[in-house]
Amino acid sequence: MAKGTKRNFQDMLNEYLPNEMLKEELIMRDYLIQNVQKDNGWHGGKLIVPFKKSGASSVSFNQLTPVADINQSQYVRGSIDDYREVWGSLIFDQRDLQEHSGKILESTFLRILPDELEEFMDYKKEVVSIQFGTGPEFASVVAGNTVLASGVLQVDKIDRFQIGQKFMLVESAGVEEEQFVTSINIDDETITVSLTPGGPANDLTAGTVFTAAAKAYHPGVSDGAGNFNTFISFKQAFLSAANGGSSTLHGVQKTSAPILQAVNIPGNLITATNILDALFDAFTEVRRRSKGRATEYLMSLKNYGSVMKQLELQKGAYRVVGDPKESLFGWMEMRIANVTGQVVKIVGIQEWGDSEIALVDWRSITFRSNGYFKKRISPDGREYFEVRNPSGYQYVVDCSLFGEMEYKKPGHSAMIHSINY
Repeated sequence: MAKGTKRNFQDMLNEYLPNEMLKEELIMRDYLIQNVQKDNGWHGGKLIVPFKKSGASSVSFNQLTPVADINQSQYVRGSIDDYREVWGSLIFDQRDLQEHSGKILESTFLRILPDELEEFMDYKKEVVSIQFGTGPEFASVVAGNTVLASGVLQVDKIDRFQIGQKFMLVESAGVEEEQFVTSINIDDETITVSLTPGGPANDLTAGTVFTAAAKAYHPGVSDGAGNFNTFISFKQAFLSAANGGSSTLHGVQKTSAPILQAVNIPGNLITATNILDALFDAFTEVRRRSKGRATEYLMSLKNYGSVMKQLELQKGAYRVVGDPKESLFGWMEMRIANVTGQVVKIVGIQEWGDSEIALVDWRSITFRSNGYFKKRISPDGREYFEVRNPSGYQYVVDCSLFGEMEYKKPGHSAMIHSINY
């Protein structure tokens, strides 16, 4: 390949940004997608999800069970009505790619594409992983430095905001308003919001009043009335409605079958100094109450850090089995054993919320998809959309992810909830 070869945008897009690359990038960077079972052949439409309500349980000693008393296995029929959609977009300026004759330089394209793809997949991974894990909100407003009249909001996840970002601010009462981030203060963990990109600060006390209970959602996730159009998260699937989850799963009431009910364990008494004891106590409790073999804890980096500190202080009670591992893509993991020989895997994930810790049996979860990430193709076969602006032409590349999480046996997993230290 000669440097400076002149080619068109479509040819280079096909060659250097194939759908397979997007798929592999997503799986490699997202811990949840990497570990769940995967089905890449679902083309949409209703997908039947059968749950085993109860199993054959007729056992008698020294006699046969009367026919009328034999308990048969019973099933309930759930379904996923259709896949969820999430879209991401890349934009390239033609003037950055072309030489003076108007032709696109391959060398320039290849210099720009890796950086664009790297940043895009990092952000896309974060957004998708939040929805899979403890979504649907990606951040919450807290008190402290919040100044509503000046459009200043203190948030619990400052790392999830970017200058110019558009998001929906939704109050607990269901009021929704579109916001744009105009500035970020890392020290105060605050953002300033406006009603327009780069506009003046939005006075949040004028008209609609937002409280410190407001939450931030990506566009299209919430309808402002408590309904969400996004992937079913671990939080929604594992927690009961009383503890912040959903009352149904795949259209079936969770209370209709034990297999639909993950073990819920209150975590309101967990602190930074007792978290290790709490995790192993919960592990024993889950073994007592569920039939699965969940051995892996998923938690935020805050909780993971507390675990690491306690390991240094309680070397006699707990020990690390093998060397801790840190991924290039934002998660850390280690195996811990207690004095009785119980071993659990602890995984800290950047996108996980602080108030929940999941104990997961991966065998019971499948991500059903239709090709993972794919570039949108126009009727004439182009994988980009050309935009004409006064300042020049731009190429827009839209990438979709169609799919849904299927939880067949949430009763094999557990969730510690209401952690607040």
